[in-house]
Amino acid sequence: MAILLGSIADDYTGASDLANTLTKNGLRTVQTVGIPDPSLALPDVDAVVVSLKIRSVPASDAVAAAASAERWLRRRGAGHVLYKICSTFDSTDAGNIGPVTEALSEAAGGGLVLVTPAFPETGRTVYLGHLFVGGQPLNESPLKDHPLNPMHDANLVRVLTRQSRNAVGLIDLTTITAGPGAVKARLDSFRSAGVTAVIADAIFERDLETLGEVALETPVSTGASGLGLGLARALVRSGRISSGGATTADAIRPVGGLSAIVAGSCSKATLHQLDIAERSMPVLRLDPERLLAGSDEIAAAISWAGDRISSGPVVIAASAAPETVSRLQSLYGREASGHTIETATSIITAELVERGVRRLVVAGGETSGAAVDRLAIPAFLIGPEIAPGVPVLRTVGNAQGDMLLALKSGNFGGEDFFTAALAMMH
Repeated sequence: MAILLGSIADDYTGASDLANTLTKNGLRTVQTVGIPDPSLALPDVDAVVVSLKIRSVPASDAVAAAASAERWLRRRGAGHVLYKICSTFDSTDAGNIGPVTEALSEAAGGGLVLVTPAFPETGRTVYLGHLFVGGQPLNESPLKDHPLNPMHDANLVRVLTRQSRNAVGLIDLTTITAGPGAVKARLDSFRSAGVTAVIADAIFERDLETLGEVALETPVSTGASGLGLGLARALVRSGRISSGGATTADAIRPVGGLSAIVAGSCSKATLHQLDIAERSMPVLRLDPERLLAGSDEIAAAISWAGDRISSGPVVIAASAAPETVSRLQSLYGREASGHTIETATSIITAELVERGVRRLVVAGGETSGAAVDRLAIPAFLIGPEIAPGVPVLRTVGNAQGDMLLALKSGNFGGEDFFTAALAMMH
């Protein structure tokens, strides 16, 4: 299988978001969970998104994992590799966006990398190098309270510089509006000055199309799904996309079985979605403090679901308000508390699948990653979109047989997302 575009995603929900964007813009796409085993037969597609869990791990681990994925993608024909990051630039001053970007550039022979997390469709825009989330500067948005990577600086040139060995530049909106030629000329001047990564402004989709056309001529880029949109449209315009192969219709074929929702995200959007879901289906809200204290909360949740799931979808949530999360992190430590809750929700998810769940919605990036890992799902075929950034996913090659999933980043989806997602999973 030769592919045209490869991507390395730093978490599983972000991978589905990108794969969804590529599919909507004309590329037949599959998402793998890690680097596939050689025995796994993947569908005939144009793009492969390798999903990893490297957003919050030590930078050296993130670099090693991304480098292995890059080699696998290049061996399968990928001329360009996009390092897919979150549209809110989630990271710490130690990385991992800067170190991975530099490592991928060096692996491809060096050169300058375009970087933008802009994705106007989901309210993420970049102007004069500053990231806005729904019209708010990043440091004034809910991301300032992110439980793993709180973001306190909207100036992405500054943020990326703190993570990088080399200088970081900025291509402003005026240059991008002038078209690909102007962008390439500005990149040439940066190369002469020794700059190796450039933050790019983008307000509208046409800005992303310009950036995609320019980036496609280089071996590596770094960005959110918005840059994937630009790359996909540039590939389609180039006439290199062939017909045939896997389609979204293949991904949405019925699977039967039971339905469930598991939530670990503490985002404002997910908390509101849980409130709405509670009006139409049973919702069990786990006590995070009891989970951290080592109680029998997991066994009780599985028993609760077993009594109800044959009658319709159930929801099990370990989500909590930001002030509760902060208090627990101060008591148990940020990493320990996050790991405990991710482990608990993944165990519950696996038990639900063991009891016949074949249509599953998981909310939260780390929660989704832990669940997919425990279920040992090797890959997904990308189906139609449920909400911006969230497609239906059909499992490929997993031991439990065909399943339909939705892996939702915490802030994504409207208030009725959970019921909408299950309605699309026949």
